[in-house]
Amino acid sequence: MIGKGRLPLKDFKKLVKGSALCVIDLIVKNRKGAALLGLRKNRPARGSWFVPGGRVFKNENLKDALRRISKDELGIEFAVKDVRFLGIYEHFYKETFFDDTSGTHFIVIACELKSRNRKLSLPYIQHNSYKFMDVGEIIKSRGVHRYTKNYFIDSPENLFFRCG
Repeated sequence: MIGKGRLPLKDFKKLVKGSALCVIDLIVKNRKGAALLGLRKNRPARGSWFVPGGRVFKNENLKDALRRISKDELGIEFAVKDVRFLGIYEHFYKETFFDDTSGTHFIVIACELKSRNRKLSLPYIQHNSYKFMDVGEIIKSRGVHRYTKNYFIDSPENLFFRCG
């Protein structure tokens, strides 16, 4: 596709095999401080509890990407003013969404959303189910992916840059 938007599948597969993908992960906390996790349907990380998020498209500025990804993943559009930037992380997977041969590399912009009073409308495209988990439960749970756990640990691995 020219400009903003999704690539044709064959082009996206080439991109995944040859490049790192820039994504925004959304850490949504409720009033009690528990974080929203979804049980992933798709590879990579299928079957793991993970925070919502999505890929930044070519020629899409980060502000627009945040609005689009939050709308797609949470049913609500969030803006930069609604976000606390947590840091930049790297995620490496042995698999891609389509095979086990080339792996996937994500450069992740982690953002905590200030959503205390907003009603989420969660889609079931990337996740089978959702739940809020407190931080202690996230860190202890075998079902929560280690990359998600890193957002809640003081000394995370694969962290390139952390705010605060």
